[in-house]
Amino acid sequence: MTTTPQQQHAPSYLALYETGELRARVEALESLLARCTVCPRDCFNNRLDDEIAACYSGRLPVVSSYTAHFGEEPAITGTHGAGNIFFGNCNLRCVYCQNYQISQTHREQIKNQVTHERLAQMMLELQTRGCHNINFVSPTHFAPQMARSILLAAEQGLRLPVVYNTNAYDSVEVLRLLDRVVDVYLPDLKYADSADGYTYSKVQDYTEHARRAVAEMYRQTGYELVFDDNGLLKRGLVIRLLVLPNDLGGIRESLEWIRDALSPRVAVSLMAQYYATNRAATDERYMLLSRRISESEWMRAVAALDELGMEEGWMQEYDGASHYYRPDFADSETPFKDIRDFKTVTSDE
Repeated sequence: MTTTPQQQHAPSYLALYETGELRARVEALESLLARCTVCPRDCFNNRLDDEIAACYSGRLPVVSSYTAHFGEEPAITGTHGAGNIFFGNCNLRCVYCQNYQISQTHREQIKNQVTHERLAQMMLELQTRGCHNINFVSPTHFAPQMARSILLAAEQGLRLPVVYNTNAYDSVEVLRLLDRVVDVYLPDLKYADSADGYTYSKVQDYTEHARRAVAEMYRQTGYELVFDDNGLLKRGLVIRLLVLPNDLGGIRESLEWIRDALSPRVAVSLMAQYYATNRAATDERYMLLSRRISESEWMRAVAALDELGMEEGWMQEYDGASHYYRPDFADSETPFKDIRDFKTVTSDE
């Protein structure tokens, strides 16, 4: 893996906290909620007054689960797990969402609203449990609330790196305000064609917005990954590519964009965990997504990495990933099985 000579890396938000800049960033982010432009949907609703729009979210964050998680990339999971905080609701409506129990059930998620203080306490609890980082899952629509809670947690001793685990339908303005608040960016790059983004995730211009967002993440971090002495990721960008049936995501096209627009040295995480769930499992309109990926589809995606010279990152094992990565958020404390199915991809392989 690409790594910098610097092996120990304190979370960047601590320096911002010491200078008062973190509080200023939080206030700037919160101001976007008054006429919401927190994501590219630009709903313009007043979320500070709990006006609900496309993401079904208002002033307070919704947390559906928080737990040590072992299904992430090895440098994020480590030995004690990533400290995952799963936000409820979402700004996308992916018909195959594996977390649909919490992302697309907004009426049920109202009961999971928490205060900013409680969210900060969750971070501190995960730190006490020995988790290696705070991994915010689907944070886009709660980015201001996330930042406020990081400020509160930093005041009380939070010292873990922050991972921004996102669908990449993010506002560049918001990401600029998150510069050095977030340590590790972990975006999905879902589609190479925005027409598929509209069909399967119900948003306009997904590819254009996501690529601009990922380019901003790259501007902040570059391609280098910073690890500690135990091989845990402390800072950097890792782009996730989920292989979909019938190549609906356009894996090669996304890899070509990463190589040409960013760098061939950007770390990529290739994922085999797709299985038909949510509407993809029941709605005939989405028959192209109604099965798991074939081994030949997976091998074509793997071959594209090599052919395009993408040598940094991880990939899941084809056998097992789609069988084990099946969360059940009815059990909010342990929605996932203990899975560790990634392997490292390096130029030495």
